Amino acid sequence: MNRVALVLAGVGGFLAAALVGLVAVLTGEAHRSGMELDSLRSQVVLLQTAVTAAPGHDGRGHGRPNVLTSFNPDINLPRLEESAFVDPMASVIGDVQLGREVYVAPFASIRGDEGQPISVGDETNIQDGVVIHALETVQGGVAVPNRTVEVDGKPYAVFIGRRVSLAHQSQVHGPARVDDGVFIGMQALVFKASVGPGSVLEPGAKVVGVNVAGGRYVPAGMVVTDQATADRLPVITADYPFRTLNDAVVHVNTSFARGYAGAAESAKAAAVALTPPR
Repeated sequence: MNRVALVLAGVGGFLAAALVGLVAVLTGEAHRSGMELDSLRSQVVLLQTAVTAAPGHDGRGHGRPNVLTSFNPDINLPRLEESAFVDPMASVIGDVQLGREVYVAPFASIRGDEGQPISVGDETNIQDGVVIHALETVQGGVAVPNRTVEVDGKPYAVFIGRRVSLAHQSQVHGPARVDDGVFIGMQALVFKASVGPGSVLEPGAKVVGVNVAGGRYVPAGMVVTDQATADRLPVITADYPFRTLNDAVVHVNTSFARGYAGAAESAKAAAVALTPPR
């Protein structure tokens, strides 16, 4: 990627971050001067056009490249499926892949600029304040041992499967693997660990250096740091109160992905219609 493209991508990120502040200023100005509401709306739409016109901005999300370091020898831009949506106040950096109908909420951070790559599967939601990051996987051009997880023969710093919910302020720090249908509760942590399909980490739970089998749950606030304890975790049964929680959360957040993406498309179309001919 050439320097101009990188600079433009950075400009796009700045514009997205500045949009909220500019709208607030315009709103205040409208109140003071009696500016017509329709005029205010037109200016907001034109600002949205500036954001969506920048590289990496298509109205559905954004990302920016990482920088070259001794532990990251390549410059990468995040790769988003068309139906994924990243809120303009979220941050997605570097070697990150987001699947279909992934929703990334405000103030979430997915950083593929140290450990890489990071993969997030279809219909997964990354809620407000979530952090996904990883320890460096390469140093001096050589792979660092035990810093990746293998899925279908490919190494990942962080691999998150399909229909996973990462609730507010939770963290997944690589090397880590989270399989399909997992619910990770508010302020929970996964670090140097794997979590099997259909499992639940209740709020505040922490799993470090262990493998959690599928269909288990980690009670709220519990810290699991040895495999023997992980092997004794309770099995999810029909009377477990959070057994179907993840299905409901996925439904809500895939609806957000579709709805916000649709709204962005509508705003983009309106901006084009309002742009004066040259």
